[in-house]
Amino acid sequence: MLPPWVFNDDDRLFMGGALVEAEAAAERNEVPVGAVLVRDGEVLARAGNQRELSGDPTAHAEILVLREGGRSTGDWRLSDATLYVTLEPCPMCLEACRQARIGLIIWGAADPVMGACGSVVDFAEDPRLTPRLAQRGGLESEKCARLLQRFFAKRRDPY
Repeated sequence: MLPPWVFNDDDRLFMGGALVEAEAAAERNEVPVGAVLVRDGEVLARAGNQRELSGDPTAHAEILVLREGGRSTGDWRLSDATLYVTLEPCPMCLEACRQARIGLIIWGAADPVMGACGSVVDFAEDPRLTPRLAQRGGLESEKCARLLQRFFAKRRDPY
């Protein structure tokens, strides 16, 4: 995880959008993860988790924005795009980013259970997997983590 000064105002703005999507996911009783896909300062797609809503185990926020990003650009290659996501991507989402040739992934909270950018495994930097993925973690990590903690605390104690 990187110190806050590594990130600029645009990074904070787009992560703020991802947090809005995560909060909306929590309101739908989804695990509160949000993502925003950006190219040249323009938002291509935004989404929160929708696994419960869709009944689709792959409906993670990252997968949803990659799908929409490909549709909106007419190209599955998103090499000049940046993905902002509130939680460190899991192996499935990280590999989808690799397949989409994402230029940069910026994530918020570390995921000590499924994190694939160094918390559990480091598939982003693994030299056996190509192309390598540029990624930076820790942007708004406290806000992202608090949202997840509140969600799971409420799930354990519904009163």
